[in-house]
Amino acid sequence: MLFNSLEFSIFLPLVFALYWLVANRNLKVQNALLLLASYVFYGWWDWRFLSLIIFSSSVDFWVGINLSNTESSEKRKHWLWLSIFVNLGLLAVFKYFHFFVESFTDAFTFFGVHLEPTRLETILPVGISFYTFQTLSYTIDCYRRKLTPTKDALAFFAYVSFFPQLVAGPIERATNLLPQFFRERRFTYENAIRGLVQIIWGLFKKMVIADNCAFIVNEIFSDYSQYSGSTLVLGAVLFAFQIYGDFSGYSDIAIGTARLFGFKLKTNFAYPYFSRDIAEFWRRWHISLSTWFRDYLYIPLGGSKGSENQTIKNIFIIFLVSGFWHGANWTFVFWGFFHAVCFLPLVLRKKNRIHLDIVAENRWLPSLKESVGMLITFTLVTIGWIFFRAETMTQAIDYLSIICSNSLLEKPYAFGIGLEKILLTGIAILSMIFIEWLGRNKDCPILLNAEKPPFVQWLICYAIMLVIFLFSAPRQGFIYFQF
Repeated sequence: MLFNSLEFSIFLPLVFALYWLVANRNLKVQNALLLLASYVFYGWWDWRFLSLIIFSSSVDFWVGINLSNTESSEKRKHWLWLSIFVNLGLLAVFKYFHFFVESFTDAFTFFGVHLEPTRLETILPVGISFYTFQTLSYTIDCYRRKLTPTKDALAFFAYVSFFPQLVAGPIERATNLLPQFFRERRFTYENAIRGLVQIIWGLFKKMVIADNCAFIVNEIFSDYSQYSGSTLVLGAVLFAFQIYGDFSGYSDIAIGTARLFGFKLKTNFAYPYFSRDIAEFWRRWHISLSTWFRDYLYIPLGGSKGSENQTIKNIFIIFLVSGFWHGANWTFVFWGFFHAVCFLPLVLRKKNRIHLDIVAENRWLPSLKESVGMLITFTLVTIGWIFFRAETMTQAIDYLSIICSNSLLEKPYAFGIGLEKILLTGIAILSMIFIEWLGRNKDCPILLNAEKPPFVQWLICYAIMLVIFLFSAPRQGFIYFQF
């Protein structure tokens, strides 16, 4: 079920009404309703996928129980490895099987040996990478004794399948989200308003920014060899805003929806295109994933506390794994490699944590140094997005080679795309940048302070809803559903 669908516009108010009017003040009933609603939401695509999430939840709940029942370090390791093996095994089969088989076959073909590999017909379950990491965080934290394993199966299964963030994050830690299923939740007008405002802003970024960009980006990338370098630059820049509007828009809707039910999810995006270097970008982009890899992979490997060679190795491991997490394609792996190369000099020079504040804090405009830093960072990120968007490494390299040709100086070619479409999309993007710049110190840039008259907040929301109604593009799926 898509957030930007008619089905969800019926589903959400129905669940909301049942939750607060029927199940109000009864925690068990609320959790049961959320679990049922989450399974309906997830099974809407294909009910067969439910078996995987139920199986994964059952294994990790059982592992948690066994971790709580033993003090033997050896047995505890066995239970942890069981959870890791099952969860990563599911990912390997459903997401990476064909990648490994094809890479293995290509390697033999390179040496003149032709193999006929066995193909396993599988469908990638929606959101499997997200809920797999969510359940893994539970067992790892229980193993580390940072979290007491729960014996409440209802709360645990509801935590794993919580529908607002189930299929595309944020990837919630058990230490943050699971305890909220045990606390009494009361309806408050303030929470509901904050949730609705963030949902509206997320829909604007998805339906007006991302979906309009998608129309142009798809046209350019599908026939890139016929366009000039300047047009390909346009395509790359628009994809940068497409993926931001798409993914951060989903996160906003998820966080806002969770608020409607009395839950607080972690911030997943913090205006990443205002970053002054790559390190700051990764502190602000897909925060739940980058911190997951930091805490469960990078730090256990030694982080940057070992020798310089060890630090270099750890950085490349973390970024290559991050790229591979996104998809079974060498383009994603290279995307991770590219970011590692950009990130490495900052770490080696101890410059990776110099931008921890808000850019141009308490000022209207950034300084020249900040502006240059943001421009360079956005350029590097956009180059990386070309590999992320390309279907093959060959396509990405060809795309970049055309950009570096003399045609870069030509006027961008709008035939087949539509100049009016490009201009309207450009205006929408500039409007989003302006609004987010003014509200860069808030979780949601259009959320006003309580001191402001309520009608002003509603006026802003109605204006944005009107823009969504007038300028939204034909409905597109969310990009991160494929991961």
